[in-house]
Amino acid sequence: MLPNWLGDVTMATPALRALRNHFPEAVITVAGKESSCLLVEGLSSIDGAYIFPAKMGAMRMLLHARKMAPYARDICVVLPHSFRAALVARMTGAKQRIGYARGGRSMLFTDKVLPYREKGKIAPVYMAEEYLNLVALLGCVDDDQGLELNAADIEVDAVRACIDVTRPVVGFAPGAAFGASKCWPAERYARVADELTRRYDVQCLLFTGPGEEETRETVMREASVARFIPFHHGRPTIARLKAAISQVDLFIGNDSGPRHIAIAFKKPVICIMGPTSPRYTDSPWEIGQVLRIEVDCGPCQKPVCVTDHRCMTGITPDMVVDAARSYLDGSKKKASLSFS
Repeated sequence: MLPNWLGDVTMATPALRALRNHFPEAVITVAGKESSCLLVEGLSSIDGAYIFPAKMGAMRMLLHARKMAPYARDICVVLPHSFRAALVARMTGAKQRIGYARGGRSMLFTDKVLPYREKGKIAPVYMAEEYLNLVALLGCVDDDQGLELNAADIEVDAVRACIDVTRPVVGFAPGAAFGASKCWPAERYARVADELTRRYDVQCLLFTGPGEEETRETVMREASVARFIPFHHGRPTIARLKAAISQVDLFIGNDSGPRHIAIAFKKPVICIMGPTSPRYTDSPWEIGQVLRIEVDCGPCQKPVCVTDHRCMTGITPDMVVDAARSYLDGSKKKASLSFS
């Protein structure tokens, strides 16, 4: 059972691969909402997908659990932390049900893993590591190959038809499904796009999702020099998003799902991080820089800032442009930069 957030799904791919390596003859099916299943489409570690609604009442949960039962006959691995996910797993009747013992779910699993704790409290851990620790209960071993996604050739060809392959391509992701607190001001993305266009003649791709239309319009309206290539022609899809990110030379964005998609395609990432703990996403496979400001109120993990949002607004466009220079001039390994 897959997580709901695109970033978490991407960070679950090493665990999916570990399952495949340990059970090479098994039929492995992922289950989750449509966007989660589409994201991992094309991976050799899975054989199929079962899509169910993001929100379900008790009767629909039972209905879908019964339909999922043949796919979960022997083992059901529950990656999400929700009680609902654990309950659906129990309803499938899987012989072995594995998940984290948290949120009152222990009785629903046959085998469980205790969450990482510090001073008695559940503490952040890199999500890919958390998922790998879960499947380790089955004897699965990490191959240390990192995050993995597949971009279909037909989608890559469609993106490449829109860009000039002789000029650098920079992708921008100014949104975040988690909430407004994760979002660096949209007009600052426009300023960065303008400056990189002036200096490097970059081509710009803008990645926004449902509900982020206003953010997208603000970036495009505020940009005076940069021009954003319409790589999806008004019909954005998960498949096209993966293909487009696979073609960038540099990715600049908030701590959101597209960041992890870029990591999966081994692209340099400039991540602008504010209210969330970097420990959830501190990847040993990430190339790039994480820009953060240490503030006394953070990391708060709140979707909406209740003060002045200084953890994000204190990061200036010049900081982002300076970080981007190294990756447009050449290559550089990941560094985590903190400003005080």
